[in-house]
Amino acid sequence: MGLQELWFILIAVLFLGFVVLEGFDFGVGMLMAPLGNAGEGDPESRRRAVLNTIGPVWDANEVWLITAGAAMFA
Repeated sequence: MGLQELWFILIAVLFLGFVVLEGFDFGVGMLMAPLGNAGEGDPESRRRAVLNTIGPVWDANEVWLITAGAAMFA
């Protein structure tokens, strides 16, 4: 395996990590309307609870994208 293949695999893994982890954020965003409007109680508190699930990892997912972009310029 040459250096070109190694860099291709590295960049592909970095982009795949971003897509997989960012998919969780997109899924939470898509579930905001159904989960926020269903059930008993205050809809705003349910929406806040859904958003709090992605709060700790919100910016960590973008590190994969930034690293993949930097690897493409290396």
